[in-house]
Amino acid sequence: MATEIERKFLLDDLPEGLSGFDSKRIEQGYLVVSDQDEVRLRRSGKVLQMTVKRGHGMSREETEIDLGPEQFDALWPLTAGRRIEKTRYLVPLEGGLTAEVDVYAGDQRGFQVVEVEFGSEEESHSFEPPAWFGRDVTGSPEYSNQRMAIEGRTPGTERRSNS
Repeated sequence: MATEIERKFLLDDLPEGLSGFDSKRIEQGYLVVSDQDEVRLRRSGKVLQMTVKRGHGMSREETEIDLGPEQFDALWPLTAGRRIEKTRYLVPLEGGLTAEVDVYAGDQRGFQVVEVEFGSEEESHSFEPPAWFGRDVTGSPEYSNQRMAIEGRTPGTERRSNS
């Protein structure tokens, strides 16, 4: 397994010119969720993947496996009731880093975060977020994609009905 090192921040406002950056629509569904592990499916354009993550917080083990359409389509129904949708914008930052700005749809519409991945924990700890970043929520379970997928809501709100 590879190690994923990232920090997550809330966004009150989206950065100016966001629509001018590369973006992709992402659908994510969860097959397995526990305190330490998750197995998810992700569709991002034509890229279909299953990801296994272990741990929580800033540094986690992660393995991604590419799936064929038939494999993905066989597993996707098993994620019913545990899904999220978002558009991810890739915004270049100083030092060769990239801000991944996620703007959620569906039950999480109106929720937005930014994540930055790092090559080391030292690099993560020394990172000075730009002024447009909000509160650091790295490792806060209530802001995890899996929690939002399972609870069907944006953190801090009541479960929304489909009516």
